Amino acid sequence: MSQKPILTTTAGNPVADNQNSLSAGPRGPLLLQDYHLIEKLAHQNRERIPERVVHAKGWGAHGTLTITNDITHYSKASVFSEVGRKTPVLARFSTVAGEMGAADAERDVRGFALKFYTEQGNWDVVGNNTPIFFIRDPLKFPDFIHTQKRHPKTNLRSSTAAWDFWSLSPESLHQVTMLMSDRGLPTDVRHINGYGSHTYSFINAASERFWVKFHFKTLQGHQHWTNDEAAAVVGRSRETTQEDLFYSIENGDFPKWRFCIQVMTEEQARNTRYNPFDLTKVWPHGEFPLIEVGILELNRNAENYFAEIEQAAFSPSNVVPGIGHSPDKMLQARVFSYADAHRYRLGTHYEALPVNAPKCPVHHYHKDGAMRFFANGQNPDAYYEPNSFGGPAQAAEYAEPALAIDGAADRYDHRDGNDDYSQPRALFQLFDEGQRQRLFANIAASMAGVPQFIIDRQLAHFDKVHPDYGNGVRSALAVGN
Repeated sequence: MSQKPILTTTAGNPVADNQNSLSAGPRGPLLLQDYHLIEKLAHQNRERIPERVVHAKGWGAHGTLTITNDITHYSKASVFSEVGRKTPVLARFSTVAGEMGAADAERDVRGFALKFYTEQGNWDVVGNNTPIFFIRDPLKFPDFIHTQKRHPKTNLRSSTAAWDFWSLSPESLHQVTMLMSDRGLPTDVRHINGYGSHTYSFINAASERFWVKFHFKTLQGHQHWTNDEAAAVVGRSRETTQEDLFYSIENGDFPKWRFCIQVMTEEQARNTRYNPFDLTKVWPHGEFPLIEVGILELNRNAENYFAEIEQAAFSPSNVVPGIGHSPDKMLQARVFSYADAHRYRLGTHYEALPVNAPKCPVHHYHKDGAMRFFANGQNPDAYYEPNSFGGPAQAAEYAEPALAIDGAADRYDHRDGNDDYSQPRALFQLFDEGQRQRLFANIAASMAGVPQFIIDRQLAHFDKVHPDYGNGVRSALAVGN
């Protein structure tokens, strides 16, 4: 048997006894000089960091993106530069509402976040397993999240709060319908699609801009629980998604997704009947078909979950040359709020942590701050900008083409296509009878205990989507009573 390494303190000092605390005698009090005891207790008190306000319960893994189709005429990003190119990626999946200790098999939206380590810096796609969301304006986001969290007095999740907000926010109908459908309760994250959800921009080598949406189509197929099945699953294990993802990768059954895009020209965006930057809307595939880009594969589990998954920080502010943002109001707010959440949760230098650090050279002028553990630039005199000492400087060739803003917000926001009923209607009409009945039953179950006036207000919205929708929920509510 090989000799074991010597246990040390964090300062590297050998530990003589890790079984007994130092004391003044057999029955005496402990000694303050027992620095090893104090270090262990003090560190334990600090082992937890703030959990994410949303998407706290998560699962992740490493993998690769392999490009299978040439889209360089849309984007000059190096990640797309040639067919066959492989880029390392980190994926994190999550639920939205549950805390870190919540059960995996809950009806909830699933987060689908990706960090691509490109030679031009990190590119993050921070999306969900749905192509749309509950709201279109970020001013409503904190209020919406409050309805998904715990009541300030009861400390319980409140169906009344959720349905009150949704019934007063008809733009939520599309997402609510998807959440209450079969796809609102997936068996695991290998069997879900991922979406960038927002509209982003592509810039090609000729400085032409295209609007784009990202789709990651599961190659494992879709699998879902019913409410009753999920209740039984949670009774067996609260960690079913973690178990499924970890052991599928550990056993060599690597999950894969087909990465596709939808592309819209700037001229097409000026003429769509709906706001193409509205997060509650999809782009019809008949008008904007999917274009394959590559294959995403997850093939390596984290060695240290905390360091590689819990400390992973994804933000839509991380874009690379050839990929940019859009006038999507929710995206614009997330560009700020995600990075700011990481600064609070992980610290000022969160992007210097190994899991978040780019694989390319990094040059900036950020100074000091808690846990500044990496070196300054090569020239100590170049600690501000502009300077005369050869410090890193801007490169105008990476500027994006100008975005026309001649009344764009007003033009997009007031299109008649911004009605909140036609797209949920199209989704509802895709459901077969079995899917509709499960939708009605799921909604009725989630409305248990909700005041009747809120239910009536929501039923009026369902009626506007389709008479069968409202009547189906009414029938399910009657059965439940």
